[in-house]
Amino acid sequence: MALTILCYFQEGCMGCMEQEPINREVERTFGVTIEERDAVMHPEDIQTYALTVTPTILVIVDGEVKERFEGVVHTETLGEAIGKYR
Repeated sequence: MALTILCYFQEGCMGCMEQEPINREVERTFGVTIEERDAVMHPEDIQTYALTVTPTILVIVDGEVKERFEGVVHTETLGEAIGKYR
């Protein structure tokens, strides 16, 4: 099972700045990598994943989005979602 975690952000987004240290904590605590992507630099992903807000975090398993979080998501909530698919 291939697990991918993407976090879409935009420069200057206050919620994105708040999410960044949470992502680092989740990476350390759960031993995962969260790939951060600038939504503006990946316009194809905006359409593919129907991105409307930043931050948006996607938990993808074997190419399928299993969990989606829009706005700031806290360590416990993100950790629970990741735990389902590890």
